[in-house]
Amino acid sequence: MAPAQNLVSSKHVAVIGAGASGLIVARELHREGHTVVVFEREKQVGGLWIYSPKSESDPLGLDPTRPIVHSSVYGSLRTNLPRECMGFRDFPFVPCVDDFSRDSRRYPSHREVLAYLQDFAREFKIEEMVRFETEVVRVEPVDGKWRVRSKNSDDLSEYEIFDAVVVCSGHYTEPYVAHIPGIKSWPGKQIHSHNYRVPGPFKNEVVVVIGNFASGADISRDVAKVAKEVHVASRGSEASTYEKLSVPTNNLWIHSEIETACDDGSIVFKNGKAVRADTVVYCTGYKYKFPFLETNGYMSIDDNRVEPLYKHVFPPALAPGLSFVGLPGMGIQFVMFEIQSKWVAAVLSGRVTLPAPEKMMEDLIASYAMLEALGIPKRYTHKLGKIQSNYLEWVAEECGCQPVEPWRTQQVDRGYGRLVSNPENYRDEWDDDNLIKEAYEDFASKKLISFLPSYFPKSGR
Repeated sequence: MAPAQNLVSSKHVAVIGAGASGLIVARELHREGHTVVVFEREKQVGGLWIYSPKSESDPLGLDPTRPIVHSSVYGSLRTNLPRECMGFRDFPFVPCVDDFSRDSRRYPSHREVLAYLQDFAREFKIEEMVRFETEVVRVEPVDGKWRVRSKNSDDLSEYEIFDAVVVCSGHYTEPYVAHIPGIKSWPGKQIHSHNYRVPGPFKNEVVVVIGNFASGADISRDVAKVAKEVHVASRGSEASTYEKLSVPTNNLWIHSEIETACDDGSIVFKNGKAVRADTVVYCTGYKYKFPFLETNGYMSIDDNRVEPLYKHVFPPALAPGLSFVGLPGMGIQFVMFEIQSKWVAAVLSGRVTLPAPEKMMEDLIASYAMLEALGIPKRYTHKLGKIQSNYLEWVAEECGCQPVEPWRTQQVDRGYGRLVSNPENYRDEWDDDNLIKEAYEDFASKKLISFLPSYFPKSGR
């Protein structure tokens, strides 16, 4: 940790976005003594957890002129991690047992996550800091400060000056569409998971789903309820992979990657199998994009690497006035948001100092060299994978907060293991009751819950 030598100071800070990351950033900034304005384009808090039945006019999301629908949530979505490890550390995501309208399952629906975030915003009076239906259209440095231009629902623009800006706008609205040889002449329909909502439109179709992790596993099984056949192209499978799954409706096959698409409507896989498909669904992730940000060319996005960013948060030459919270992909997202937020708040107040810009760049260049030496493609820069625990431990130590509880990371590891080995039932069958008990005992010891439950969520096994 780098303690500051100067006195703690209060800053006027703009936060872009009132999703999970924006909410915790606002709280931590306020706790640190900063004044906060949160800009949110929607009518409510919740970010990507706000479900909308609407989808975009371009189902692939490639048309830059399309009206953007910011929700990527589909109707059947449930969390892919247990609720105990998901919540912010001093506001546990526990079931509301007295409210029968809420989802008490260990892996609840997207509606329950949204309700949790709304509860959090009310508890800490964050909505008082939010300007709803206000979109940030430009952010730029001006004389050591930051000018923010926003427009409201009446399309009226306003310029304001802030000491700092924290970008919490998420990265689930700009689809990444994998390249398939021959796809331009393939005659079928194509859609990215960003625009998937319900399985009905795929009734009696032959559907190819690209991707077999999280959303790919979910959507393929959701579509299989109504489709004639569903064929999943899995990048992680060996070239010879060809497996028929008996669940949920005995009409789902797992293949290796796609070899090519043909103008006769067929999709050929690397295992040599071919199917005549009606629709291809891309569950292939998203790209980072910050169209409002103007840094005179200093920052860029190259092959989905946002650069330069020290520890995925601070651009060295623009720090601490500009920061990003929520960029890395990892299991315990909300906890990452919280720890990054504490770091940003402490740096802005002067309680913690950053290295000199040149030192931050040296660290960044060294991290890029390490990725290259390990053979990790540039586009995976912000996917922390197995090093996420080390990353969070480093940031926590830097800002003087408690490290992540071991039970929490163990729940993530065990949960993802079940997702891979039992994608049909992992949300309702588990083998880590000891970790549930440990989580609730931890909450009780910290007086975050008023009593220790006499029972815990039961596995369906």
